Amino acid sequence: VVRLVESGGGSVQTGESLKLTCAGSGSTYNRHDIGWFRQDSSGVRDWVATISRRGDTSYAVSVEGRFTISRDNSEKVVYLYLNDLRPDDTGLYYCAACSGYGCSTIPDVNIWGQGTQVTVSS
Repeated sequence: VVRLVESGGGSVQTGESLKLTCAGSGSTYNRHDIGWFRQDSSGVRDWVATISRRGDTSYAVSVEGRFTISRDNSEKVVYLYLNDLRPDDTGLYYCAACSGYGCSTIPDVNIWGQGTQVTVSS
C-alpha cells in the first residue's frame, strides 16, 4: 500500500520561497504519477503540478515559471519548490498518487497525503 506524508509548509512573506516534500512508502510508489493539489479556505481543491513516473512534468498556468516539481525514485520522494510566492498561493497543499496515467484531476487520485499548510502574507 502506498502512503504519502507531506512536510515543508509554513508562513512566509510575498516573494519568498518554500520547499515541500512528499515522502512515499510502498513497493509500488515508483509506478505512480505524483501530483500536488492545494485547497483554499473555501474548501476548493485545485491541481498545482504533476510529475509522471517517467519524470515528465506539467503545471497549472497560475504557477508555471514559479513552481518546480521533481522526484527522486531511489528515495521515494517528490519535491515541490515554491518560488516568488503570492498571497493567492495560500492553502493546504496535498500530495497525491495516481496509478493510472495522468494526475491532474481529483478523480485521477488513488491516494492522498494529509496536507501541509502554506500561508503567504503581503
